[in-house]
Amino acid sequence: MRATLPSTRHHTNADDALADNDAVAVAGLIRDRQLSAGEVVRAAIARAENAGPIGAIVATTFDVATAQADRLDQATARLDGAFAGVPMFIKDQIDVIGVATKYGSEAHANAAPAKKHDRVAQQLFTMGLISLGKSTLPEYGFTPSTEFPNGEPTRNPWNLARTAGGSSGGSAALVAAGVVPIAHAADGGGSIRIPAACCGLVGLKPSRGRIPKSGMNEPFVGAVTDGVITRSVRDTAAYVGEVERLTPNRKLPPVGRVHDPLNRPLRVGVVRDPPLGIQLDAATERELASTIQLLTDLGHEVETVELPVGQQFAEDFEVFWSMLGALVALTAKRAHDPTFDKTKLAEFTRGLGVEARSSRAAIPGAIRRLRRTAVGAATFFQQIDVVLTPTTAQRTPLLGELRIDQPVDVLFPKLKDWACFTPWANACGVPSISLPLGFDEESSLPIGMLFTAAAGQDRLLLELALQLEAAKPFQHLPQPLPVSG
Repeated sequence: MRATLPSTRHHTNADDALADNDAVAVAGLIRDRQLSAGEVVRAAIARAENAGPIGAIVATTFDVATAQADRLDQATARLDGAFAGVPMFIKDQIDVIGVATKYGSEAHANAAPAKKHDRVAQQLFTMGLISLGKSTLPEYGFTPSTEFPNGEPTRNPWNLARTAGGSSGGSAALVAAGVVPIAHAADGGGSIRIPAACCGLVGLKPSRGRIPKSGMNEPFVGAVTDGVITRSVRDTAAYVGEVERLTPNRKLPPVGRVHDPLNRPLRVGVVRDPPLGIQLDAATERELASTIQLLTDLGHEVETVELPVGQQFAEDFEVFWSMLGALVALTAKRAHDPTFDKTKLAEFTRGLGVEARSSRAAIPGAIRRLRRTAVGAATFFQQIDVVLTPTTAQRTPLLGELRIDQPVDVLFPKLKDWACFTPWANACGVPSISLPLGFDEESSLPIGMLFTAAAGQDRLLLELALQLEAAKPFQHLPQPLPVSG
């Protein structure tokens, strides 16, 4: 039986070079030579060394990071990159030179260090970000809670008895705890937005094609995209602007530099009842009502809509997810790691493979229908500008409820109940952002609200997010103790 920690918070904030600044502010101080990159990186390392209780770090590259920061400080020219000198962590699913990529799995326990940077990692470094190491994820990102068959889970800094979400749970926990102001993340079914909601952060899943494809890309539906998790909307906006500057996608509407909040009313469609007959819990329903009131007060026109997600979509996404689990066992040794040992895969991952084999005749149709959701989404957004849902149907669960060492027939129904809103945007390829607009005092847990727009409308979401952040500033740690559980 797993031991449980008291329901307390943990943060690493200190009176140091990082202070409580976001990434844009830190980069500005370094650029103006008011702070050195070395000071900032060493402050982040000290915080990382104090982050043990949250269990969010897989591997560290502190020596490499300090050397890189010191070289940056010796440069005489104006620093390039919007985030020059800013420390961060990279989710352990893409390659960074000198660090083994283990995908959150014991099956990769003997993986060798990577010999080249993944394309997404290289782009982050081109922006000036300095990696301190790798952050945790559940095995191959298959669950929305960062827990493992063996070893300690990644804990939520707001309440150590609760999950930090997943699959980018380690990145979210590190940002929420104040270790770094920004961290790499990736989203194939909610894996940026769900941990952002759990940990009280900003999490944008960009439009399909906005971010370059990483080594974890899947070609069948195009559901997976990389991104970041941040404390402020402007950090996320600055990241998207930098991506566009470095690798513009001419097929998408430009985002540009988003500095100003929205200044016009929108048609907002709110989903009051989750799909598949699941009910919101009382805290989530209360915070959804509060967000609707906030939107109304800001002059937006709010109407009730139904998300175009039904039983067929849920079944198709489950078939698709099972197929991805099967592909891990079939291809990981050849594609990622010659030491890969499939006998060490978690029970849930192995179960996905079994499910895929039993439903292989359904896979082509499921993929075809998931691809067609983009057409339905385009029609849906002809009537409204943005759709609002909670990020999850209930508040953040206790650790253990969504652990990955459960059978598929036990865990999958729980995942579909809790994470019922996020996968639709992945299938459609539309942008979707979770904002920490709600809070449950009883459990000391943030509650995320999810805003989704038509394909390519990333700028609209960011402008709306800036408006909402200004109207209702986000809570961050440290906050007063205690909590109840």
